[in-house]
Amino acid sequence: MGLLAEGINEVIATSDCNAAPMGIISRKGSLHMVLFRGSHTARNVARDRWVVANFIFDPVLYVRTAFDDLPPEDFVREEIDGLVVSRLRDVEAWAAFAADVERSSDEAIIVRLIPLKEEVLGLRLHPVNRGFASVVDATVHATRYVKNHDPWLGRLIEHHAGLIRKCGGPREWEALELLRDYMSAI
Repeated sequence: MGLLAEGINEVIATSDCNAAPMGIISRKGSLHMVLFRGSHTARNVARDRWVVANFIFDPVLYVRTAFDDLPPEDFVREEIDGLVVSRLRDVEAWAAFAADVERSSDEAIIVRLIPLKEEVLGLRLHPVNRGFASVVDATVHATRYVKNHDPWLGRLIEHHAGLIRKCGGPREWEALELLRDYMSAI
């Protein structure tokens, strides 16, 4: 299985008709995720023991799935050796994993991932875009900011907003506007 690189791979993870941006940690052949308690993803993965990594390069979708639920028609069911999983409809590639909770704390669960299947549907070249990367970073910071309003996180979001405006294109600018809407609504 070769879709994941060493380090933290940012994907949109799907569990039972739920989607959220997540990092899959790949270190020395071992795959893990850190899931925060209280999230739909943590509950579903702990219960169902599977997760799908969706490879998609739409900055708006990263923001939407961090703060909102997608409609059922955005998901596709896939069967892998009798196990039914859900992935996003419009992806370039996806990888399904068995998921076992290795450690647990009051704040998070650490899940070990075991590859089950991956499929490339329509891979395209994506040049490095600092605007897109900054959308991902600003979104991660914003998911924490809306819970504690830490001024340091606010400054990080503003830093990334400047990079999005400078380095991004129309889709990244739209994602930034959507991020600001979610932050002001919460």
